[in-house]
Amino acid sequence: MEMERVTVSVFATDPISQAGVASALRMCPQLHVLSPADLAARGPQVVVAVLDSARDEAMEALRQAQRATAARVVLIVADVTAADLALATECGVIAVLRRSEAGPERLVQVIEAAARGEGSVPADLLGSLLEQVGRVQRNVLSPRGFAFSGLANREVAVLKLIAEGHDTAEIAKALSYSERTIKNVLQSAMIRLQVRNRSHAVACAVREGLI
Repeated sequence: MEMERVTVSVFATDPISQAGVASALRMCPQLHVLSPADLAARGPQVVVAVLDSARDEAMEALRQAQRATAARVVLIVADVTAADLALATECGVIAVLRRSEAGPERLVQVIEAAARGEGSVPADLLGSLLEQVGRVQRNVLSPRGFAFSGLANREVAVLKLIAEGHDTAEIAKALSYSERTIKNVLQSAMIRLQVRNRSHAVACAVREGLI
């Protein structure tokens, strides 16, 4: 039985880096590096982006490209800070590697993990990143009634009660809101999640780990 390979494309502003990384990845039997002709017919599962830093101007091009594809992005940079990681995630980056750590074996591990939806960041930055996330939640989101998911706290509460099988009247009573308010909150949550009905809203929230 033939092993299913992860489809990969390589993005770099430096053509030498692009050619070198693509050539190294083609040697790995677990991966299938797509050519420009291949990309016209199918999108990659993972994009490997090789840049000088997470603040490189090319990140904007990466952001635009990521919006048009479901590919996960692995970013290779010379160096990175916790603040850079936050910027990178806005561009669809799921994993970050320093160039000094991006040996072939490690890079293949990260690519395969990214294809499964698993993230990776330099271990020495994980604590700083979690502290930064906590500050955003405490100082920016919580005072405005939002969770880090982007949903308002009461939207999360309403979706949880719907998932438990409660109807509008029961939810209104449990949360001490009017039924009209509950309907408005649910409508707001559906707009944020870009779904058409409450069942889809609950399914989406559960799938994304929001409730």
